[in-house]
Amino acid sequence: MNKKILVVDDEQSIVTLLKYNLEQAGYSVVTGMDGEEGIRLAVEEKPELMVLDLMLPKLDGMEVCKQLRQQKVNVPILMLTAKDDEFDKVLGLELGADDYMTKPFSPREVVARVKAILRRVQAVPDPEGKLEDEGQINIGELRIMPDFYEAYFMENMLDLTPKEFELLLYLARNKGRVLTRDQLLSAVWNYDFAGDTRIVDVHISHLREKVEQNTKKPSYIKTIRGLGYKLEEPKGE
Repeated sequence: MNKKILVVDDEQSIVTLLKYNLEQAGYSVVTGMDGEEGIRLAVEEKPELMVLDLMLPKLDGMEVCKQLRQQKVNVPILMLTAKDDEFDKVLGLELGADDYMTKPFSPREVVARVKAILRRVQAVPDPEGKLEDEGQINIGELRIMPDFYEAYFMENMLDLTPKEFELLLYLARNKGRVLTRDQLLSAVWNYDFAGDTRIVDVHISHLREKVEQNTKKPSYIKTIRGLGYKLEEPKGE
């Protein structure tokens, strides 16, 4: 079954262009024309990814992101913005967008971004339905299951956005290593966010709220002043 992509934009020409090119790439495409419709379709259609315009009637793209995340709809979101739009990409990513592109764009690049995001977030359960994840990572009370795209803290499943999961997984796979913000940007975001280290700081802050019992004295995700961050085994009290 083809992966389903939801495209929400109020410009019919862009919707038509994206629909055609995504279908040519083998995806099933559902479309909406305003923010309220975008939220409804995201909930009802359960797409694998959402291409969302920033400037929409009724609700703008930022508000759509915010409301979907509040409803625990963690569909990956590729935000589209016009060059003259007022868009704080850090805020957009903080609200739950996974990536963004500026108009005008080439349809080929949109398809490439969609493929890249889906590759990063796709969890493929074992076809035999095994309960074990062979790549499972255990660090203290933290358990990460990459094959199933799930993470648990103290046996409670964490409600993570795709980007938060990727960041946590990368930190865990490099347990004990100090990782600079630039390293994390390159590894987790892939695209050119040079200098936008606030993106990393915002996501680290969100992760700490979910995996630390005391965010002011973190046991897992440590700040290494002047360098970056590292994830380590918590030390016994």
